[in-house]
Amino acid sequence: MNVGDIAFPNLGIYLRDVPKSFSVFGFSIAFYGLIIGIGVLAGILMAAYMAKASGQNPDDYWDFAIYAVIFSIIGARIYYVVFAWDYYKDNLLGIFNTRNGGMAIYGAVIAAFITLFVYCRIKKKNPFLMGDTCMPGLILGQAIGRWGNFMNREVFGEYYDGLFSMQLPIEAVRARDISENIAAHIPEGANYINVHPTFLYESVWNLIILAVIFCWWKHRRFDGEVCLLYLGGYGLGRFVIEGIRTDTLFIPGTQVPVSQVLALLMLIFAVAVDIAVRRKMKKTAEDKIS
Repeated sequence: MNVGDIAFPNLGIYLRDVPKSFSVFGFSIAFYGLIIGIGVLAGILMAAYMAKASGQNPDDYWDFAIYAVIFSIIGARIYYVVFAWDYYKDNLLGIFNTRNGGMAIYGAVIAAFITLFVYCRIKKKNPFLMGDTCMPGLILGQAIGRWGNFMNREVFGEYYDGLFSMQLPIEAVRARDISENIAAHIPEGANYINVHPTFLYESVWNLIILAVIFCWWKHRRFDGEVCLLYLGGYGLGRFVIEGIRTDTLFIPGTQVPVSQVLALLMLIFAVAVDIAVRRKMKKTAEDKIS
């Protein structure tokens, strides 16, 4: 298997010499960054569309996007570096090199939500309505962005030889992403690994969440409900998928996957708040009747 190849042998898909970058006028452009950029643009366009469709001003969302993108990128990198500090503490300059990945979506989402509340407070906007409007764009951007991980040969799972098994050349992946289990299943004399394509699982799951959001949009009962749907839906999927991945980030000093903890907290928070708000709305309606 050549270093640039990617295969899904049980599906009969063999991709040859898939590049990680391309050149334009002598400048090297990483597909990872390009795909993330496409995901961001698609997300903003989706938010603007949802704003217009719901009678809001799309310009507010383009304005917000400027700040959200900047702080989300910073947040994604800070989050990754903090929880992968053992790798970066002896390679400080590597903190600024994002060409090989190292952007955590949780950091981006946390930064985006903080930016949203600050922006809405300054602009005197409803953060829950804006949040609901942004959620379809956020999950769409995540679904697209995961394909940047595909081009980088990262965000894969443990050894797997089933229907969706993905083969990657050993030379093309980061050594620290090859677990003992994967290494133990490398065929004698082979130069490739067989793994779960968890980037694909998450991308598809995100598209399912997007479809659910679209179906639920007209039935939402309060501002912020779509945000809760996103938090709960993404948390559920990420909790399961994170358990398969080999590039898991751990809470410092433990072997507890930080992303699984956050995913579970997101799910619990979303369900609890949704139940509480609905109960409050029901009680308010009953008090009015009485």
